[in-house]
Formats: sequence, structure tokens, C-alpha cells
Amino acid sequence: MKHYTYSPKGVCSVQIDYDLDEEGKIHNLAFTGGCNGNLKAIGRLLEGADAKTSADILRGNDCKGRGTSCADQLSKAIDEALAV
Repeated sequence: MKHYTYSPKGVCSVQIDYDLDEEGKIHNLAFTGGCNGNLKAIGRLLEGADAKTSADILRGNDCKGRGTSCADQLSKAIDEALAV
């Protein structure tokens, strides 16, 4: 399992931490900052989920007209990790 840390841009959360296992499944997803309850829920919902599928679902989600959101930033973090 490999650990990743991502610094989101344009959102309230300041850090996203998660692990990807050898099969590309998400584990231990945690956001620092942002809407605590909602971001904890995303972590619980995505535990064990396929990373690529999750990124595809979350990509483009907007928060308050910012053009991005914590969920969208997570999709960017996953895309970066999978591109390596």
C-alpha cells in the first residue's frame, strides 16, 4: 500500500491524505480542513472503492461557483497518483 498527500487548491481543505493498495483501491482517506462532516462521509463512502472510478465520479464537482471543490480536488490527487 502506498501513501499519498496532496495539497488542494482553491478550496477550504488544506490537505488530502489517502492510501492506494496494489489493486488501485482507496483506503484511509482523510481531509484536513474543509467541511468536516461531509469530508469524513466522503472518506467512509470511498473506503475500498476503485480509485479511477471514484475520480471519474467526483471530477468537475463544484462548490459555491469556485470551479472546483474538495471532491474535485480529490479527483485531481487520484489522477496524479495513477499517472505515476
